[in-house]
Amino acid sequence: MTHHDKPVNGQDQPSFLDVLKQLPPVPPAPELAPELAPELAPEPAGRLAWLRAAWKESWEEGGFLYQRWEEIGQVRHSSWHEVANWIKAAALFAGISVIVLMLDAAGDVADAALQGLSAVPATSGGDGSGLWGTVDHPVRVFLADQAAHLAVAPAALYAFWQLTGLLGLVGGFFGNAGARIAWGLFGIGSLSMIWSTAPAGGRAAATGLAALMWALASIFALRGLSLRPVVHNHPPQYQFSPALHLHATLPAPTPAGDEPDNVHPLQR
Repeated sequence: MTHHDKPVNGQDQPSFLDVLKQLPPVPPAPELAPELAPELAPEPAGRLAWLRAAWKESWEEGGFLYQRWEEIGQVRHSSWHEVANWIKAAALFAGISVIVLMLDAAGDVADAALQGLSAVPATSGGDGSGLWGTVDHPVRVFLADQAAHLAVAPAALYAFWQLTGLLGLVGGFFGNAGARIAWGLFGIGSLSMIWSTAPAGGRAAATGLAALMWALASIFALRGLSLRPVVHNHPPQYQFSPALHLHATLPAPTPAGDEPDNVHPLQR
């Protein structure tokens, strides 16, 4: 099979024009006289037979569709670089489409959640009775007081505060580092708001109760987080072989008859 594209990464790039080259020739239509054309128009049986023959031939060994099917079957045994480029393009297109759909759905869900949370009055919650009211009511009052000096509704601030805590809790449960940072800032900000707004007589109790609730929720948000240092024991990449090298200089041998004067042979 001929290909019109140059090999990329050692792979031949298939072209859909190869299908046309493998098709059998179209049977010629019979020539009809102009006056008999309306009555004796050619039937589509010849076209259908030609399409069936083309489909069968493309699935035979060496055919265009046969080779594409073989490439699909080899995907599970090949790495990403060995997969055919048209499969990579199809996978990337499908992945991008799924991501776009997920982002669109997430946007709709977030918009509906914000609208639902914004519908709740920011100063509701009664007089702060109950455990949750002791923690939630000071936050509502603080946000309502701050919104009076800002160009934003108190309900919008309260909804954003709730959404931040929810995303930090869920994202931290799945180990997202950014969500855990947001969860930490959410807890610190909530404790600050409760401390500054709670009644002076019960300020410490309200803040301590909020800290305990935040710590209990952190069991899920900070799941798997450890403060112990991670030690990686890797084998050394080199080997040290100590060796001692001694260099000794030996004097040249003295020729016979040229003995020095201070050397005398032993005599009996």
